[in-house]
Amino acid sequence: MTDHLQSRYIQEERINIDSIPAILFRPKEGEGPLPTIIFYHGWSSRKENQRLRAFMLASVGYQVLIPDALYHGEREPLANYGIENAGKYFWHVIFNNLEESTAIIDGLVSKYEADINRIGVIGHSMGGFTAAGIFTHKPGIKALVVLNGSCYWENSNEFFARGFNIKESEKVKKLVEKISKLDPMNNIPLLVDRPILLLHGEKDSSVSIESQRLFYDKIEPMYKDKDRIRFVTYPNLDHFVTTNMMEEAIIWFYRHL
Repeated sequence: MTDHLQSRYIQEERINIDSIPAILFRPKEGEGPLPTIIFYHGWSSRKENQRLRAFMLASVGYQVLIPDALYHGEREPLANYGIENAGKYFWHVIFNNLEESTAIIDGLVSKYEADINRIGVIGHSMGGFTAAGIFTHKPGIKALVVLNGSCYWENSNEFFARGFNIKESEKVKKLVEKISKLDPMNNIPLLVDRPILLLHGEKDSSVSIESQRLFYDKIEPMYKDKDRIRFVTYPNLDHFVTTNMMEEAIIWFYRHL
C-alpha cells in the first residue's frame, strides 16, 4: 500500500482463500470475531483498484476482503474487456463469484476470525450484480450495498443483449434461464425485510438505473420497516463511485452490520 494509505491501526495482507487471490484489511489490534465485509470489483477491474474503498470501510472498524474475480487481476486476465468478451464472459464471472462465495465465507470464518453473524457484501457494477446475488441466496448475510449494479438481472441482461448485439441461440437460451433462476427480482421472498442499500448514478451509461428502479418499486412496499430498504440516486452521475456513495455505505453497514 502506498505511504498515504498506511495506517498504524489497519493491516493490509495479500492472501489466498481456496486458491482465490484477495486483499484483506483488518484492525491490527482487533479481537475476533470481527464484523466483515466482502467487496466485489466490477468488469475489467481488479482487487487492487478497490483498495482505497476497502481502506475507508476498514478505517471504521470492519475487516474487509477484496477477491479477484475469474478472468481478472491474477486469475487468467483477458487480453481485452471489450464488447465481445463482455458478452462472452460477464455472466459466467458473476455465476463463478456466487459459486466461490461459500468457500470465501468459510475461509474468513475459519482462518481470519470473521463473525459468521456479521458479514456484509458490497460491490460496484458487475460486483454489484454479484453482491446482490450472493445476498439473495445466502440468508445469513446481514447487509447489502449495491453501487451502480443491478438486482433485476433479466432486465439488465436485455439491455446488455442489445448493446453487445448477442444473437439468439441454444447456448444463450440456457444462459437466460440461469439468469432468471438466480435473479434477485425473481427471488424477492428471500429478500424482504433484509437490509438493502442501492446507490446509482442517474446518468449511468453502463448499467441502466432503470433496473434498480423497477426492483425497488416492487420490493419496497413489502417491507415492514422502511429503514431497512433505501434507494439513493445521484443526478448527472455516470458509472462512477463517489465519496458520498462510500459515506452512505459506511453508515448503512454501521446501522445493520
